[in-house]
Amino acid sequence: MERLEVDGGRVVEYVVEGPAGGRPLVMHHGTPGVAMTLAPIAEAAARHGLRFVTHSRPGYRDSTPQPGRRVADVAGDVAVLLDALGADEFVTLGWSGGGPHALACAALLPERCRAAATVAGVAPYDADGLDWLAGMGEDNVVEFGAAANGKDALEAFLAEAGAGLKDVQADDIVAAFGDLLSEVDQAALRGGLADFLAASCRAAVSRGYDGWRDDDLAFLSPWGIDLAGIGVPVSIWQGDQDRMVPGGHGRWLGDHVAGATIQLVPGEGHLSLIHNVDDIVARLAGA
Repeated sequence: MERLEVDGGRVVEYVVEGPAGGRPLVMHHGTPGVAMTLAPIAEAAARHGLRFVTHSRPGYRDSTPQPGRRVADVAGDVAVLLDALGADEFVTLGWSGGGPHALACAALLPERCRAAATVAGVAPYDADGLDWLAGMGEDNVVEFGAAANGKDALEAFLAEAGAGLKDVQADDIVAAFGDLLSEVDQAALRGGLADFLAASCRAAVSRGYDGWRDDDLAFLSPWGIDLAGIGVPVSIWQGDQDRMVPGGHGRWLGDHVAGATIQLVPGEGHLSLIHNVDDIVARLAGA
């Protein structure tokens, strides 16, 4: 784990793995989450000569909180991180809550970002023609209902929901996520993702809920980016068994992100899309 000072003296923690001379693949973690090595993606990146880079968004673990941050604000932190790594160009991947942040990098760092991918990423809350909550598991409906009612309501929700994640272990993760997990996602957890997800959740709430809160509020607020103006290749990956971010989000993004190609993968959920990691990374590496 490395730490970097960005604007105003904030600290951002980050992880780098892979070939030193490789183009960075900047991965944006989900919500809640932290900078951790997700082995299947890091290994795929290395096979394609890419460096795996990920950072904890403000408010998660040792990254200084940034109250009121927008999705667009991630681009400034990524630019500083790339400068510190001596990298002129990069590709980027965002999973789930990381999806909007990958799109922000594509939109706001066009001179450096060569390609982006969103994997089960959320669409804007004000997306015209999209019922944003339709198809989500009940826990997400309650969570984002609280977020829509403002900071105080959301903090009350997170204090209760987050308490169950502070000591969560791999064997507990299916129960902890309840009806958010389709059968195919439960199977993916049993296939090895449970340890990673439990560790990431524990770390994400280890210093409180600032990062989680500010992610949710940012998703429901204007993102500060022009999706129709993105000028780099973007691939949108979405499973039809996803109860965290339902398929409608992926279809909407595919229709509204300039130049996007959409990969609707039958039979996959939110987590089981990891089975497609080689294809996802290969598209980024080929840009």
